[in-house]
Amino acid sequence: MRILIAGAGEVGTHLARMLSNVNHEVTIIDEDPKKLEEIAASTDILSVEGDFTTFEVLNKASARKADLFLAVSQDENANILAASIAKNLGAKKAISRVDHIEYMQPGNKEVFLNMGVDYLFYPEQMAADEVINLLGHNRSSEFVDFSGGKLALVVYKLDESSPLPGNTLLEVTEDRNVLKYRTVAISRDGETIIPRGSDDFRVGDTIYVIVDERALDEVMAFSGKTKVNIKNLMILGGSRIGIAVAKALQDHVNVKLIEYKEDKAYKLTELLEKTLIIHEDGRNTAAMMDEGLSSMDAFVSVTGRSETNILTAMLAKRMGVKKVVAAVENLNYINLAESIGIDTLVNKKRIAASNIFRFTMNTDVQAIKCLTGSEAEVLEFIAKPESPVTKKPIRELQFPKDAIIGGIVRADETFIAVGSFEIKPYDRVVVFALPDAIGDIGEYFR
Repeated sequence: MRILIAGAGEVGTHLARMLSNVNHEVTIIDEDPKKLEEIAASTDILSVEGDFTTFEVLNKASARKADLFLAVSQDENANILAASIAKNLGAKKAISRVDHIEYMQPGNKEVFLNMGVDYLFYPEQMAADEVINLLGHNRSSEFVDFSGGKLALVVYKLDESSPLPGNTLLEVTEDRNVLKYRTVAISRDGETIIPRGSDDFRVGDTIYVIVDERALDEVMAFSGKTKVNIKNLMILGGSRIGIAVAKALQDHVNVKLIEYKEDKAYKLTELLEKTLIIHEDGRNTAAMMDEGLSSMDAFVSVTGRSETNILTAMLAKRMGVKKVVAAVENLNYINLAESIGIDTLVNKKRIAASNIFRFTMNTDVQAIKCLTGSEAEVLEFIAKPESPVTKKPIRELQFPKDAIIGGIVRADETFIAVGSFEIKPYDRVVVFALPDAIGDIGEYFR
């Protein structure tokens, strides 16, 4: 697929690298030659220097031949204009990043469709939704539901309180012909593996489990953690993510938001009427303690600095806060953050990539999630009639070794995948995959 990316910022650079790894023909446009040089040094991506809102530059980048045009800079007006021009020049599909939630409303989306923009995405709102979801499923470090919640992917780290370490996958499975859940991956020492029955669980492992909604509590019990009833929430950072989380939760829990800039703190008091706004430096340990950090049920750190978010999350964990979420935008810091005990991380680049990546698949992908702390993705496909995946039982499909079928939803029935199971047309199938396998999986469902 020919993909043209406008904007070599954090989101654009991450998308370019990810998409080029899946053998797409990727070109990126930006006015900053330094950014383009940095990308070219580590990838085979083509680059075009210039203003991506001009016909000259878009023609130079062959926008008319693009299968997918992604406008992902931090300037939403430039993004919308570029996407509209590219679509009118001949790009098959045009997607734009925006910074106003009102643009995402169903009635307003029609305006952009008429301009030629096929899809809008707002990374900060996506990240806020992720935080809210994690707070609702507070025993896991990541939670993704599929098919209206009938299946879910649960991710959590095993510590000494979990009953799993020391057991193999086979030993924790009672009836291997009728499963209620399935461990589809284990992340250990920076490596993500697709496990087999003889693989064992160890303290410190991060495990990825596909689970039937009816067995969710049972799977959560394996984490060794108790569910937290969140009544008191502290948010550090009046960022767009912090504001969106506070706005969504302030009617249901006691929310306290800490903001470093005085003028912004005053503006937030008008915007968030039911949230207590505190003007304070979150890096000041004594001040955070004075504001009641140790009595919080949950702590969310979403300032614009990954370092600050990691350090304050560490403090919250040390003070005994049960659920801690940190936004870590610097991908190099994710493994560091996990290694020092921060197991619930949010990265808006990966979240945005998840929403865009499905447009690059040559088959019917209903959902896709790029997982924080792992290069893996979890995808939901609809099996087409006569597609290869419907021809044989799962064990005979010769599915890529770096991918695994986790579960299937058929009408109102839910199944956890076992070797003898036969997938039928129109089944919704959840697949966990490492990067090398993603390009091949779609062929099974076409």
